[in-house]
Amino acid sequence: MRGIVGAAGYVPYRRLERAQIASFLGSGGGKGTRAVASHDEDTTTMGTEAARLALRGAPGSAPDVVWFATASPAYLDKTNATAVHAALRLPNEVPAFDFGGALRSGTGALAAALCAGGIGTALVVSADQRDGLPTSSDEAAGGDAGAALIVADDGPGAPVVAEFLGGGSATDEFTDRWRTPGEQRSRVWEERFGETRYVPLGLEAWARALKTTGIDASSVARVAVTGMHARAVKALAGKLGVAEGALADDLSASVGQAGAAHPALVLTALLEDEARSQAAGEVPAGRVLALIHLADGADVTVLRTTSALADWRPARPVAAQVADGAALPYGKYLSWRGLLELEPPRRPEPPRVSSSAAWRSEDWKFGFVGSKDRSSGAVHLPPARISMKGGAFDEMDPVPLADATGTVVTFTVDRMAYSPSPPIVFAVVDFDGGGRFPIELTDVDADAIAMGDRVEMTFRRLFTSDGIHDYFWKAKPVRAGSKAGG
Repeated sequence: MRGIVGAAGYVPYRRLERAQIASFLGSGGGKGTRAVASHDEDTTTMGTEAARLALRGAPGSAPDVVWFATASPAYLDKTNATAVHAALRLPNEVPAFDFGGALRSGTGALAAALCAGGIGTALVVSADQRDGLPTSSDEAAGGDAGAALIVADDGPGAPVVAEFLGGGSATDEFTDRWRTPGEQRSRVWEERFGETRYVPLGLEAWARALKTTGIDASSVARVAVTGMHARAVKALAGKLGVAEGALADDLSASVGQAGAAHPALVLTALLEDEARSQAAGEVPAGRVLALIHLADGADVTVLRTTSALADWRPARPVAAQVADGAALPYGKYLSWRGLLELEPPRRPEPPRVSSSAAWRSEDWKFGFVGSKDRSSGAVHLPPARISMKGGAFDEMDPVPLADATGTVVTFTVDRMAYSPSPPIVFAVVDFDGGGRFPIELTDVDADAIAMGDRVEMTFRRLFTSDGIHDYFWKAKPVRAGSKAGG
């Protein structure tokens, strides 16, 4: 039996109220909210956070391969999945590859992991950051998020929670949505044309999946339909022949459409909801779930829940992250996206990071690994060769602290240092189990931080210079929906 053994979504902390767009510019916007990646986030960091949560919720899983899918990569030419791989501290014999450039790449990577034999455990990571011109429908309807699915054969310590039954696809070449390299916004053809293509393709793939699995539409307990073409998604959902109430929330009202990451994000939320219901005795195991994604055709994935789903404990459910968001002013959103240029701090921009230095300190820079003196137990951040207690030399063991929590001992608010989103909040953090380190805080308002606050680590982008992204770790407050190390 092969299927999903773990899953997680990552929804950025900030939310843009769509109504703010119209009040600011006089048009555009709509109802609900969309998730917004912070100025120090990109698709690599969001994918990394989702992968960390997925592995934390499935501790018996060890990836044999990492696949990263996005339509808005942080790098071209360079593999983005290698940064995810480094942040997770995976062995170098585990390969990492990109599935990039298209909105269909997320479901393509998932289908490959589910159908391919002999690859072992696949960590399928996806993330996207959706942009649009001010007042456009893409700006309002889009969203930023990451998701990660762990696909493997059923085994001890890592049971399959949703068995893969089969699927179906339909592919066609037509230009409905496109974006040339270097462009920030997508262009869209006349809306009715896309609907006339996507609905029949979706029905064709749906019929093919039902035939392949031998399942009647009325037997599908829950189905999620996703895609950037909202009219086609709505029209197709009404033609599937499933029971009333079977349609799952597509998160468009609260998160927005997260492009290549959206199918996996919605599927994760659906699995988490099923797990809660199964654990409470409200639904039995063995329910059939389906995911349909419309992008350059249609792809259908059919799964069946197992009894192991009731015992699955997600590290941080999508619903908790959605509920935990904080409002972001529309002007701040525009400046983060580079659509509104603000007066920068009168300080020199940081120089580009040294590639050779970053490689030499990979465990520290990407994995947040300190060192611990074997004799005294002193924890050193950053790692050191000489102990601060006793002076022992090269008598250290590595101490991974990316999943550690800590306490703010003191902090300062710097309104003069260079930042694309000033002010910068620096804090001295004492980590549980040892270690003290001064570190930048993120996802926090400067007037809300206090000594004694609890924080956890998050993988972020410090800055970009000469086209090189400087990734490292920051701390963020432990909030509702979080648990220690989770």
